[in-house]
Amino acid sequence: MGYVTIKDIAEALGISTSTVSRAMTGDTLNVSKKTVQRVMDMAEKMGYVKNDMAVNLRSRSTKTIGIVAPESVTSFYMQFSSCVQRLLLPKGYRVLLALSDEDPLTERYNIEMFDKFRVDGLMISPCHDTENLAIYNAMLQRNIPLVFFDRTIANLDCSSVRSDDYKAAFFLMEHLIYCGYRNIVHLTGPKYIRNTRQRLRAYCDTLAKHNIAYDADLVIEAGVDERDGAAAMRQLLSATPSKHFDAVFCFTEMQALGAKKALQEYGRAIPGDVAVACMSGTRLATLVHPSITSVEQSVQRMAEEAVRLLLQKIEDPKSDSENIVLEADMILRDSTLSTPREE
Repeated sequence: MGYVTIKDIAEALGISTSTVSRAMTGDTLNVSKKTVQRVMDMAEKMGYVKNDMAVNLRSRSTKTIGIVAPESVTSFYMQFSSCVQRLLLPKGYRVLLALSDEDPLTERYNIEMFDKFRVDGLMISPCHDTENLAIYNAMLQRNIPLVFFDRTIANLDCSSVRSDDYKAAFFLMEHLIYCGYRNIVHLTGPKYIRNTRQRLRAYCDTLAKHNIAYDADLVIEAGVDERDGAAAMRQLLSATPSKHFDAVFCFTEMQALGAKKALQEYGRAIPGDVAVACMSGTRLATLVHPSITSVEQSVQRMAEEAVRLLLQKIEDPKSDSENIVLEADMILRDSTLSTPREE
């Protein structure tokens, strides 16, 4: 048996659906108290569940927010979604989460699904800079409230909130250099993500500032997860002829965990032989040995700004877009040396 409907209750009682509908709202002006009670008793007996979505659609609001995240491998997106839900539930909104698995087609399906659900607004962290521009623009032209978070799209007239990736990556690289590391590997993210380009630019600019020659062999595109990091590091460690390096700057925390695992498999001491540092760190970086130096975003602050921006757009779709850039924190841990090394 499927969901019980108002029609089912009406048929069971031998009355009209309009009478059942009025009784459900407690309309004792047009329906007798006795009939209201009969309807309520039958609804309970049949296991009727009120369809809030249909009720809200009549008021042109579903009180539902959709979040489209690129992946769930890194805990950041789950933490962000949890923070958003905690902020929106007291305001009467429900939060739905869909994962794109770093696939633009899946992302498009997710956005279209939420559109069909008539969500009041969407928060999106895209998995590709250009693949779904058409659907983003189509939603914006229809005044669907959108906010991009963490990963954002350049030159799109839409509200967004992100961390200053370039600045954070620059400071993380400088930390490694000040600790005496000179041959620094950079495991990048996918090249079609804006964050990847920002972090790579910071990597190159920091090397140039400190007169360290850029070596293309030390820059490896390595995806975002643990397997990607481990595979890239094993490739480098097994290369012939071998390539000397003394530090690894990773695109994500999960990537860093994979790189760390591969380094230890090859007998490399961390940080004695090779230091490891990463962007997009979370508490997970403290749960391994050695703990990993990382740049960590304020998930709570990003969620607060994303909620503020989205509610602003819901209340006034014509309001100006805002692009918020947040500072991130660099947390020094055991995987990098805290005192300068001898060169």
